[in-house]
Amino acid sequence: MTKDAREFSADLALQAQVLLARERSLDWFAQLQAPGQPLGVMRISAVHDAQRWPGALLPGTYNAVMGLDLLGGLRHLSDAQRQALADWLLSHRRADGVFRVPGMSDDQVFKKPDPVETWNYIDFHVSNYTLGAIEALTPDRVPQLYFAEKYLEPVLLKAWLAERDLRDPWLEGNNIVNLGSFLILLARHSAQHRSAVEQALQVMFAWHDRLQEPSTGFWGVGQLSDPTRLLHAMAGSMHNYHLWYHAQRPLAFHDKAVDYCLSQPPQRVSACIDADLVDVLVHAHRLIGHRRADIESWLRALLPQLLAFQNPDGGFADVPDGPGVAPRRQDGWVKGYEEPQGLSNTFSTWFRWIAIAMICDCLWPRWQPFAGGWRFRQMVGIGYLARKSYGPS
Repeated sequence: MTKDAREFSADLALQAQVLLARERSLDWFAQLQAPGQPLGVMRISAVHDAQRWPGALLPGTYNAVMGLDLLGGLRHLSDAQRQALADWLLSHRRADGVFRVPGMSDDQVFKKPDPVETWNYIDFHVSNYTLGAIEALTPDRVPQLYFAEKYLEPVLLKAWLAERDLRDPWLEGNNIVNLGSFLILLARHSAQHRSAVEQALQVMFAWHDRLQEPSTGFWGVGQLSDPTRLLHAMAGSMHNYHLWYHAQRPLAFHDKAVDYCLSQPPQRVSACIDADLVDVLVHAHRLIGHRRADIESWLRALLPQLLAFQNPDGGFADVPDGPGVAPRRQDGWVKGYEEPQGLSNTFSTWFRWIAIAMICDCLWPRWQPFAGGWRFRQMVGIGYLARKSYGPS
């Protein structure tokens, strides 16, 4: 058998594993339906007691909806069912347009010492994911983004950016891409905001240009010899990169980011880190001509490990449980909802499938594992895959 024939045979075997894993995950999602709730309202995991922790149904649901959408698992819903589920998600929206998990309180959350910054982070994060789920269900529904409109004022936006603490680049990367996603949604749904949004994005690009580290292409790197800080800087910067991809704006030092990601072993780390590394490499493979063969080899080595990590129930965990492993907390809760690691949950299952689907899309761009193919997010944020290459420099 020739080398090409062996590779073709190996690809067919991997594709068959992906198809089987998809069916198993779809079956697992179906088991999480919350009793007495609209179709599609999901528990976080099989151990999630929805009566004791009803507020946790929101993250359970928005992660499940976007995971199902990616896998083509929403197609069976009727228009009425889509509307009912979107309305349930919208019931968590406050007057200013922010979405919040019911039951979160000041004494139950963590992120920053400043409570204003803490809630800014959590509200942005929950709102991005909830809006993503609503868009997957009802793409024509116009979001209410009153809370984001103030950031169209250049002075206020520059002040907000100046307060970003790049000693915590992973957290701030979430902050920045979430705000960027809201501004892009504003422009998409409101012609009157488009000019102001374009100016705001230019302010954000300029801020990033001043602070980007040329040797890595990241922000918030700190000591280049510190592997943990480098990994966290990659995870945060990967989020910021989505603004460049959406704007079709060439990203400075993109090749350096690729070099860093390829320096990491192609092995499973966590649901977040795996998706982040894959996101950087898959976008670079599409957008620049740097080390494409190396990227394909790295992705091909990681894919079987991701598939092998699927739990017997069909879902995926974040990391294995064990001595000294901290419990998995949900969207910033310390004393709120948490559960042991190692369990299949909607967050980890969606994130694992983001990595798997992006790898498949990169390695086999013409392969459609199901009718319509992978349904990546249209809204900037985790799970987003740019479909257009860079425009003219």
